[in-house]
Amino acid sequence: MYKTLVVVDNETQLADMSAFDAVTFERYLADYPKRNERKTRLINLCDTRQYLSRGYYCSLLAEARQHKVLPSVSAINDLRDSDEKTLSLQLSAALAGVPSDKTITLMIFFGQLADSQAIPDERLAKFARQVFDQYPAPILKVSLTPAHKQSPCIVERYAYAQLEGDLKSAFLEQLSSFVENVWRTPTSRKRARWEMAILVNPNEKQPPSDKVAISRFIKAASKVGIHAEALSAEELGPLSQYDALFIRETTAIDHHTYRLARKAEKEGLVVIDDATSILRCCNKVFLHDAFSYNGVPSPKTEVVIAASEADLDAVEQSFGYPLVLKMPEGSFSKGVYKVKDRAELKERLEELFVDTALVLAQEYLYTDYDWRIGVLNGRAIYACKYMMARNHWQIYNHESKRFNSGGFETLPTFEVPRAVLQAALKACDMIGNGLYGVDIKQKDNQVYVIEVNDNPSIDHKVEDVYLGNELYMVIMTEFANRLEKRGR
Repeated sequence: MYKTLVVVDNETQLADMSAFDAVTFERYLADYPKRNERKTRLINLCDTRQYLSRGYYCSLLAEARQHKVLPSVSAINDLRDSDEKTLSLQLSAALAGVPSDKTITLMIFFGQLADSQAIPDERLAKFARQVFDQYPAPILKVSLTPAHKQSPCIVERYAYAQLEGDLKSAFLEQLSSFVENVWRTPTSRKRARWEMAILVNPNEKQPPSDKVAISRFIKAASKVGIHAEALSAEELGPLSQYDALFIRETTAIDHHTYRLARKAEKEGLVVIDDATSILRCCNKVFLHDAFSYNGVPSPKTEVVIAASEADLDAVEQSFGYPLVLKMPEGSFSKGVYKVKDRAELKERLEELFVDTALVLAQEYLYTDYDWRIGVLNGRAIYACKYMMARNHWQIYNHESKRFNSGGFETLPTFEVPRAVLQAALKACDMIGNGLYGVDIKQKDNQVYVIEVNDNPSIDHKVEDVYLGNELYMVIMTEFANRLEKRGR
């Protein structure tokens, strides 16, 4: 069970912290780490505005002592770097209705707007949480200036010593709420070695794992010393309170899943899906090039950059009809179209080029099913045959309300043809050592890798039919092994 320790600059500030387990920086420097101490979460309220200040060293020492600390050294450095001060968040909603010649100053305490500001605008409150997610620090000062096109949003560190009056009272109230509600660890729970956040989206129509599968992941995690919780992006809070992040929400590059993966890696968490895997798997242009240069068997594919008559001629000459057009980014068969003639080819290309500079054209290969090989750290762990949706050429038919997916058959990996397994493992070598689902078509004696998914479906009574609970144990054991190797 964790304890939460608050560190301040001096004895004067310590007097404000009677409600908390608090020490001065000098005491933290001299007395910690303690023998047989409980796992410690540390809130660093020392002044971090100067490089190599007490506040900087407080977070640095906390990380060396294996204490989870807020802010982390990486967060301090991000805020110090002028290139990092301009947020790349969506500001339009937050700034709507704000006079362009006006600057709004927000004080943000643990992701919440200071009560003393009394800004009754949920858009700004949501924006404050986004700022905290990107720069997790106890106190942040944010200046919003719509008229300043280059930097409409400036984020600055702010010290506890600078707070006075109502702002100090509001901060102490929010500190208490954060310690009790966000960093709280239930006393009834058995102590676990590690903490894991499983990122889910309860509103997602086709999540990578259903609720039963998520509950089995959580149960398997507990057996290898990991306390896991299923949380949405809004519920996640500071990543520094976790040891591992398991993303079970459909990923995309221009999306919070990718940003959270990158941030978690910077914080030292063990992450699946890691940011590199998301970047590589979510873009079919990368996969096409990687397969071509490394000899991974795949369908004939070419990149199309325009919809001129000459481009249409070239595509027709290369592929004939029908052929397949693909958006560079997409999942669950979205952004993939079969075209039957020149008119449809031109129409689809013009439609796709509204959103992307490149489109992939690919030879059409019909099979009764697609192989899906689950691969973890270079080893095949499950295998499925996904049948085509009824009266459709893909396993998902997003236009059908009744029969939107086909059937399936789950097999032990030792029953999968050798060529299929070899192609799956070779394709994953191009991506990394994460958890992947490789889609493969088999036509006669030839196999074709269609794509590698970084966030493969693992649903109860589908992918786990053969291994059952052991499938969840295999994945959580991999997390435990990586956490053990990490050394804290």
